[in-house]
Amino acid sequence: MAPADQINTESPYYQEKASSSGDEVKAYDNVHDGVAKDSSFEAEKPAEERQLHRALKGRQISMIAIGGALGTGLIIGTGTGLANGGPASILISYSVMGFCCAAVMSALGEMSTYMPHPRGFAGHATRFVSDEFGVATGYNYLFKYLVVTANNINAAALVIRYWNADLSGGIWIAIVTVLIIALNFGGPKWFGEVEFWLSLVKIITMTGLILLLLIIDLGGSPTKDRIGFRNFQDGLAFRAYPGTSGSKGMFLGFWSTMVTALFAYTGTELVGVTVGEAANPRKSVPSAIKKTFFRIAFFYILGALLVGMVVPSNAPQLLAANKKGTSAAASPFVVAIIRAKIRVLPDIINAAILIFCISAANSDQYIAARTLYGLAIDGKAPKIFRRVDKRGVPYVALSVTALFCGLAFINLASGGPQTFSYLVASVTMFGGLTWICILISHIRFMKAMKAQGMARSSLPWQAPLQPYSSYIAVVFTAIVVFFKGWNSFLFTFNWRTFLTNYIGLPIFFIILIGWKLWHKTKFIPSTEVDLITDVREFDEQDELIWKQDEEKAAAEIANAPLYKKAWVYAKNW
Repeated sequence: MAPADQINTESPYYQEKASSSGDEVKAYDNVHDGVAKDSSFEAEKPAEERQLHRALKGRQISMIAIGGALGTGLIIGTGTGLANGGPASILISYSVMGFCCAAVMSALGEMSTYMPHPRGFAGHATRFVSDEFGVATGYNYLFKYLVVTANNINAAALVIRYWNADLSGGIWIAIVTVLIIALNFGGPKWFGEVEFWLSLVKIITMTGLILLLLIIDLGGSPTKDRIGFRNFQDGLAFRAYPGTSGSKGMFLGFWSTMVTALFAYTGTELVGVTVGEAANPRKSVPSAIKKTFFRIAFFYILGALLVGMVVPSNAPQLLAANKKGTSAAASPFVVAIIRAKIRVLPDIINAAILIFCISAANSDQYIAARTLYGLAIDGKAPKIFRRVDKRGVPYVALSVTALFCGLAFINLASGGPQTFSYLVASVTMFGGLTWICILISHIRFMKAMKAQGMARSSLPWQAPLQPYSSYIAVVFTAIVVFFKGWNSFLFTFNWRTFLTNYIGLPIFFIILIGWKLWHKTKFIPSTEVDLITDVREFDEQDELIWKQDEEKAAAEIANAPLYKKAWVYAKNW
């Protein structure tokens, strides 16, 4: 197996690109080197022919990857899981789904580094599985982000009302919506820089909270109470799901945390959509994915462990927190701080949660627009959505997806909160189906390589534990997705809960089957999967850009003072 960080110049990919003409190299240089040459070349083209600018830097891609997963699902969702299943349940579920998340990211990394293009993993699904599968994958992902963007805008408005409950939530929803749309129309370079700093705040916040929980657990709080693993003892490790009892109740409590963990992790895969605007995807994407592995272990698994150690699953404050919505009061981290009698911090954490929500809404809107754009250039959506302005913004696609931010205003209507909660409940299904589609595409990619005599060692980047982890992860994810609506049958059948939990499945299969019947598409045999087209354009320029980036970075810090070297290391961590 070749080193994970090295470009393999003996692969069929590189043998094919060696035959590229000078015109093709020039086209790549002008169209895809967004940092250097896209401005003059692309500006001369009609809007329909312009392409996305490769303006996202490696450090931005890395931060966007982890920032996509660090959201309210972690800082607040862990409290719901702890109350429903207990500390051992959330530790196990976050570990299992963390493995699945890592498998999805590594699968995405192998496909994206071999064939990086603006169609993202929906394009991979089309290429490696079938045309209808790619269409269903793309629209499934689009629907998720049309809903979840509005959810995060609404969450941000609720957080702001923590300080001033007198003003109407509609005012804050409008302000946050305008801010998100403005950030996205600023172009990929502006979006990448803003998201870099917002994600950095997320990482600093979570690092600080994890260290604080460790200090509290070891007795460093004003209460001087050394907690240790007390909350894992005396029958507190596993908690029966509310309204149930016994071993059955404990299993249901555990299973509910699996669904919570899946929701918390979904969003990490958005790095696969940024490939179309990455300055050097074969370097930045593997780097971002490898760093994501370590951050999953640190933020999610260690965070779940420490929350379970510090906050008892039967604490009255925790049970009350689950009724508080989205503000800091709903976070188990705040419950831990309150129990430790530490003042002021809840306000600071509420400000951090606001940043979490704005960052999530910002990236959600970005992904929604790029997904619609990708469907258009793949011929799966109207051509008008292909239009890109001089800054590399797919402005027509963005204008349409931005309209769905208005869903956040549903909360203000009579009966609106209930309706909106039904929409949000569908997000986990859309996210889980996305993971399954990525993993199936990767499995088919591996089968096609084997059928056509290509060894894994020929890939530009090889992920650890692949291809086996894709098989394991697709089984686990499918089981969680299929049984995520189990609570619909608890006590008495609740058709509303059932519908919102599973609405994503019929939508997915209606699109898949409908496209197949209408266009008479067929499943692509492994021997006929196209592993060459679109790969040629990523020729020797990749190696050239890679070397130039390394030389530039080395020159910047060669004679730099110690503080600057420390900063460069920190921002690339």
